[in-house]
Amino acid sequence: MAHLAIVAGKGSLPGVLSQALVAQGTTPIIAHLQDFPPEGVDLPLEPFRIERLAPFIARLHDLSVDRVIFAGAVQRPRLDPEQFDPRTAMMVPRMLAAMQQGDDATLREVIAIFEEEGLAVVGADAVLPDLVPQAGVLGVHQPGSRDRADAARAAAVVAALGAADVGQGAVVSGGLCLAAEALPGTDAMLGQVAALGPLRPDRAGLLYKAPKPGQDKRVDLPALGPATVRNAHAAGLAGIAFEAGGVLLLDREAMIAEADRLGLFLWARAAE
Repeated sequence: MAHLAIVAGKGSLPGVLSQALVAQGTTPIIAHLQDFPPEGVDLPLEPFRIERLAPFIARLHDLSVDRVIFAGAVQRPRLDPEQFDPRTAMMVPRMLAAMQQGDDATLREVIAIFEEEGLAVVGADAVLPDLVPQAGVLGVHQPGSRDRADAARAAAVVAALGAADVGQGAVVSGGLCLAAEALPGTDAMLGQVAALGPLRPDRAGLLYKAPKPGQDKRVDLPALGPATVRNAHAAGLAGIAFEAGGVLLLDREAMIAEADRLGLFLWARAAE
């Protein structure tokens, strides 16, 4: 019988996916980089090293794996040249070339290697379609005309950031970009906005998240959760907008409930 493997990184997504699969009657294989075990996963683990990628792929075949999901943020480990096996060593030049072009190019190369080895790479939404909402407003609060203008401005900012392989989010209020996402992430960006203090007496502005232009949506989609809603509220924002079909909601019902409680809108905005 064929199996699905989750290559698990940081964050709650690996646990969400593994629990959903078990509830569906499927027990996934959980793999992770050695020394970086996932949180919230109560299943046997298959650690591996980048330096021994070829033997790891062979191990997946031995376990009858035919599909792989990459879930969660992955830290770049320090590589030990003495650990490379001959087959993995042959992959090094193409991996190094991709890494010099940025994270997106690196992920595309990793996907290519897995698929060349006969393993189909699928997105998290293949397991849980509701993780990636389509266009529409979630919850009771609606964005107004000012919010829609801010979202259009933020989408342009995020597209420019993504084209430079910098980030996947921005905060815009009244047409002004208050913060742009970089390596520290969304929570740090919202913390910066909160530190600015209220710019208006009423709530205004929004957080916007979207994939990078041309990004392979099977991996590294931006993700939002209930904590994002609380942090957006603390930053004085009116709501959160995100590209429909391009952002993971890690706990959709809890996010909607929190946004309704705090008076924020959640808007899956159709890409233009």
